[in-house]
Amino acid sequence: MAERTPLLHYRLSTSVNESEQRPPPAGQAPVQHPRSSRQRASQQRQPKKLSIFFGVVIPTLLSMFSVVLFLRIGFVVGQSGLYQGIAMFLVAYFIISMTVLSVCAISTNGALDAGGAYYMISRALGPEFGGSLGIMFFLANVCGSALYVLGLVEAIVDTFGVPEDGTVATSPYQILPSGYWWSLLYATGVALLCLLVCLVGAHIYAKATFLIFVVVMFVLITIFISFFAVHPRTVLLPSSAALNPSANGTGSSFPTTANFTGFKLDTLLGNLWADYTVDYTTGTMMTFASVFAVMFNGCTGIMAGSNMSGDLKNPSYAIPRGTITAVIFTFIIYLLLSVLVACSCDRVLLQRDYSFLRDINIWNPFVTIGVYSSTLSAAMSNLIGASRILYALARDDLFGKVLSPAKKTSHSGNPWVSVLISWFLVQLVLFSGKLNTIASIVTIFFLLVYAAVDLACLALEWASAPNFRPTFRYFTWHTCVLGIIGCAVMMFLINAIYASASIAFMLLLLLLIHYLSPTSSWGYISQALIFHQVRKYLLMLDVRKDHVKFWRPQILLMVSNPRSSVGLITFINDIKKSGLYVLGHVQLGDLNTLPSDPLQSQYDSWLSLVDQLNIKAFVNLTLADSVRHGVQHLLFISGLGGMRPNTLVLGFYDDCLPKDKLIDPSLSTSQSTDPPGPFQLEQPPLFHFASLRGSNDRQDFGEFGDGKVLGPQEYVAIIADAMKMLKNVVLARYFNNFDRAQALSPPSSSPGKGAVYVDVWPVNLLRPDSSSYVDTCSLFLLQLACILNMVRAWRKAKLRLFLCVEEGRSVRGSEEKLGQLLKELRIKARIYTVPWDQQVALHWQRQSDWGKKQRSQSPDTPTDEKKLRAEEEEEENEDDYVNSFPSNATRLSDDYLSAVNKLILEQARPLPAVRFLYLPRPPADTRRYTAYLRQLELLTQDLGPTLLIHGVTPVITTDL
Repeated sequence: MAERTPLLHYRLSTSVNESEQRPPPAGQAPVQHPRSSRQRASQQRQPKKLSIFFGVVIPTLLSMFSVVLFLRIGFVVGQSGLYQGIAMFLVAYFIISMTVLSVCAISTNGALDAGGAYYMISRALGPEFGGSLGIMFFLANVCGSALYVLGLVEAIVDTFGVPEDGTVATSPYQILPSGYWWSLLYATGVALLCLLVCLVGAHIYAKATFLIFVVVMFVLITIFISFFAVHPRTVLLPSSAALNPSANGTGSSFPTTANFTGFKLDTLLGNLWADYTVDYTTGTMMTFASVFAVMFNGCTGIMAGSNMSGDLKNPSYAIPRGTITAVIFTFIIYLLLSVLVACSCDRVLLQRDYSFLRDINIWNPFVTIGVYSSTLSAAMSNLIGASRILYALARDDLFGKVLSPAKKTSHSGNPWVSVLISWFLVQLVLFSGKLNTIASIVTIFFLLVYAAVDLACLALEWASAPNFRPTFRYFTWHTCVLGIIGCAVMMFLINAIYASASIAFMLLLLLLIHYLSPTSSWGYISQALIFHQVRKYLLMLDVRKDHVKFWRPQILLMVSNPRSSVGLITFINDIKKSGLYVLGHVQLGDLNTLPSDPLQSQYDSWLSLVDQLNIKAFVNLTLADSVRHGVQHLLFISGLGGMRPNTLVLGFYDDCLPKDKLIDPSLSTSQSTDPPGPFQLEQPPLFHFASLRGSNDRQDFGEFGDGKVLGPQEYVAIIADAMKMLKNVVLARYFNNFDRAQALSPPSSSPGKGAVYVDVWPVNLLRPDSSSYVDTCSLFLLQLACILNMVRAWRKAKLRLFLCVEEGRSVRGSEEKLGQLLKELRIKARIYTVPWDQQVALHWQRQSDWGKKQRSQSPDTPTDEKKLRAEEEEEENEDDYVNSFPSNATRLSDDYLSAVNKLILEQARPLPAVRFLYLPRPPADTRRYTAYLRQLELLTQDLGPTLLIHGVTPVITTDL
């Protein structure tokens, strides 16, 4: 429904507009629509959007030409030679081409808004990556704007500045004072000019850049003509270049002149190979990496058009076509200029005069005008791009109130506060003073952002999401990987320290946003990638390869109302041992009589509960006509592949009054009255779970089901069903008020001096005639107790294993045998022998009384006696797969059960945190279910938190 809303809105608005524009019938006065006048007024106020040429091609071309075209093309060829220079351009354009393909793919996959690359990254990778890289991209544009301003100032000082060394000016136009502070003043003036243009708005910026574009293209044409039209000449080098010490450190001065030779083979041969020397503007020795860093600034303008995405008519159409056109055009121009320069200018001219194109032009002021125009345009482009990124970051509220002032816009939609903030940061960067000083930082920032765009496209491609279907298809995951690798390698080649620091800064921002920013509705690519990988590995998880060595509990806990089940939910989370944990819930109802599925609206509350309790669990809800059928549904369908529940946990069926734990402030932080801070999450609403039953209702068996709809017969039937399905069964009693923190912190005045104990009774107390401790169920009992003891919070707990013995049997022998078994199983527990002759005597007395009663009955009814004996034999000879003992549900007296219960209580000194007892199988005769449940109730009366456990599959091995 949500996907059809825009179409519905479009049709409605279209019909309204048509009705407004439709002429009235003849003879009727025209109807005045108040909305139409408001719409016309809003349309008049809305600024015009930009086309491909004005919004993408021109800003991208001017940003990519800028400094490198006019001031650094000779520097690149002079230092690295033609071969390495062309190699640099090939590498640089290969890297940006891979990124351009990724930009085109993402930009054609849906509607774009303001923010350009930040918008693409954040909507693809989520707020953490988007916010951190958005800040990095914002800083890259700020530094880039300062870089171009400094380039413009350098050109102005070279042309009109008085020599710093006090020598006589070589030109009558050299009238401006020079020096660091004067250059800073000129740079501030240029930055203010950029600020004024950007404050007016994007439309005026587009007009200004078009005029600059015309000027730059005209100057570029004159440069190409000059190589052929100008005769060889001698060029006077700048005084700063002539006085700089030589590369060999001898201190000798360079010649004051150099030659423009025209096209000569000797000049070309002299410029083929690298000859790195000292940069006369900074006094530092140049290397391949440092020259590449300066040159790469000519390639960092590829995002200039993307940054204007919010001001474009059709961003998805304009960005791919405009960006690719600009990249191809600039690449051709750079290669042609490199070849022409290498063929016609000697090495000294290229190395010692970065503005030589002016001196060899048919009219010198042409190049000066081109330098000023292109660098001014690039500075404005980066400034307005930075402001748009900052505005998008502020509007997304990733940094709370810190960036909230940047949301403010003018009546025409221009984010003037963002422009002012960006200009202020540009002014701070201008204090660095030299263009080449910040070139490496700017390049690394841009490379990091380009790698992130490639990563975003790669993640979308690998996630195989059906909704990722860009109309631009000329990319694969290979291009994304190559782009990431190329960006990463070049970052560290340029400056490993700057690269490491920028990555560390990005990760710091990522963590900050992850923990402090609100949850976004953009969608998280991590979820799509996790789904893709989980599906793949689930298919690889073969249940036929299961082995007992790697067994772990995979638990389905049935919960009726979480309000009374918090203690049990958190405790079961401790014994899952990295296994599957599913919270199951059955709602009674018939879908045929309901208008919609009532369970869909409940999932949010259950998932919020999982988050609130900080447990690692899934949620499975089902609708059924009975609780028993609902549990069967969940046992059949819960999990996937090799991850299916093997253990069913139910609360006990008794009369304990439940207590609402979700209103406890220690468990529900949603009731905090403190106002949220700038980065704090809004607290979730109270969980929408039903209120608890009254004291007259039967305890929902296991915090599951409801006493009025679930009887003891159905409860025991659920236990029997689970065992038939080869599921282990655990019944949990007295966990309504269980608090792990309290259980693990007993008073120091207790007999155990603050020690925590877990008691294990691995014998079937309902069958005293079966005293085996090594059956499957007993071993499962030991395994779960051992798993609980392995959990960090329970490691200090001590296992106490109780060995029930009778007179006439070797107590020492039984104890040694059990101790040896524990040693082989690597289970650390202390064995306590418990004589229970009196309790067993009560059991056998009951058996004797039962036998006498049977014999005293009339001999005329042998059929009934045979029938009872046949039932007993059938019960005794049940299938061996469970390897457990049937219960004597009809032959256990209340006295015996009470005596065993008292025996367990007497051994609890000090009191244990939890007890593990043996759960016998339900009787085969369903008529005995109620008696069976009553026996379990008497057995566990007042024992505190107790688990009745029945295992049906082997879970322990002594093999490696």
